[in-house]
Amino acid sequence: MSSEEHRQPPPPSPPGGAAPVRRVRLARLARQLSQDQLAEAAGITRQAVAGFEAGRFDPSLKVALRLARVLGVSVEELFGADSQPAQVPARLVEPAPTEPRGRPGARVQLVEVAGRRWAFPLGGDTTMSWGFGSATGRLAHGTSRAPSAVPAARAAMPGEAPSGSEMAVERPSPPDEAPSGSEVAVTVLGRPRPTVVVAGCDPALPLLAGPLAHHEPPVDLLWWPCSSGRALELVRAGTVHAAGAHLRDPAGSSYNTHQTRSVLGGTGAAVIGFASWAEGLALAPAQTGVVHTLADVARLGLRLVNREPGAEARAVLERERRRHGLALRRLAGWEVVLGGHFQIAAALSGGLADAGVTCEPAARAYGLGFLPLADEQFDLVVPRALLGTLEVRALLGALGSDELHGQLSAIDGYDPAACGTVLDSF
Repeated sequence: MSSEEHRQPPPPSPPGGAAPVRRVRLARLARQLSQDQLAEAAGITRQAVAGFEAGRFDPSLKVALRLARVLGVSVEELFGADSQPAQVPARLVEPAPTEPRGRPGARVQLVEVAGRRWAFPLGGDTTMSWGFGSATGRLAHGTSRAPSAVPAARAAMPGEAPSGSEMAVERPSPPDEAPSGSEVAVTVLGRPRPTVVVAGCDPALPLLAGPLAHHEPPVDLLWWPCSSGRALELVRAGTVHAAGAHLRDPAGSSYNTHQTRSVLGGTGAAVIGFASWAEGLALAPAQTGVVHTLADVARLGLRLVNREPGAEARAVLERERRRHGLALRRLAGWEVVLGGHFQIAAALSGGLADAGVTCEPAARAYGLGFLPLADEQFDLVVPRALLGTLEVRALLGALGSDELHGQLSAIDGYDPAACGTVLDSF
C-alpha cells in the first residue's frame, strides 16, 4: 500500500467517534459497490478501502477527495468528525401524575411557544401514539432547581367539585429528578421544525398532523394528552398553543365558555369547535346487556376504572354516582385512575376492569358496550396573543380542511359539524 493512500493511525476515538468509519461503509453500500469496485474507481488498493472502513488508519487528503468523488458525497460528510450535540435551556413541563418525571437522559419533545422553550417529557402514555414517536431532545445532567412555573398541585377548575384526593402539596422529587417548571438543559436530537402544541384528551387530535404536514411551511404536531382542566392550566401558563376541553358550564346548558372566560378572561381567547361526541359508561363485552346503569355496577360488585381529577369523564361519573345515591365504598375501583379515553377502553377490553366512563368513539373502536350519559362538545381554546403566530395559523387552516373533516366523519361516534367554527371570542 503506498504512503499516498493513508496517514498514520488516528488516536483512539471517544465513544461514538466511529461515525466516519460507518459512513465510508454505508456510502459504499448505498452505491452498491464492493470494496474491490470502490478501490478500482478511486485508484487505490482493496486493502486500503478495508482499512478505512475498519478505522485502522485515515486516508490522505488526495485519497479522501477521490473516495468522496466516487461515492458522491463531500469529504466532510464522509470523514468529518461528529459534532457535539447542542445543549439549550428549556423549562420542564409537569407530566400527568401517572407518568414518569424528567430524569437526566430522559427523552423530551422540545417545543417553542411564544418565544419560550419548553421540554415535554416523553414517558408512559406520552411516549407513544401506540408506537414510539420521535423525540427532539434528551434531558442533560445537571438540571437546575428553579422554582416551578407550572404548578404540580392543581386547584379545582371553576364549577368543579373539590376532590378529597387533591391537596395543595407539591409532590417531592427524588434527587435525580427535575421538578416541574425547573430550568433544564436539553441535548438537541435532530432539527426541530415549527410545532404546534395542543393539550387535551380527545384521541382524534392526532388527526391534525395530516393537514398540518401539508401547510407551507410544514408544521409538526405535538399532542399532549391530559384532562380538560389541565389543558386550560397549560394554555394559561403559556406552555401550549391550544387547549382542548369539554367542560360543562355550571348551568349545564353549554360547554367550555364559562371555564375559558374564568381562566383566560384577562388575556382573551378564541374558542373554536373541534368535534362532538357522546360520553358514557363503557362496558366490558361480558357486561354488555347485563349492566344498564351505574347502580347495576354497584349491585353486581363490578370493577370500575376512573379518570384523573380535572377530567370531564370523572365529573360525568361523579354526577351519575350522586344521581343514584351511591356511596364510594360501593364502587370498587373508583380510585383506580387511567389517563385517557383509549386507556379506559383498553383496560375494559383486556379484562382489567368491567366499566368506566369514556367517549363513544373509543368504546366503539374497542368493540365495547356503551351507555350514553352526556353529549359532549370538544373545543380548542387559543389565547388571543397567539392567533397570529405561524403555528396557530397552520392549526386554524387544519381545522377548516376537508381532510380533517373527512377523517373525523369516518370514525364512528364523531360529529365534526362545528369543526373550525369560532364559537366564542373575547
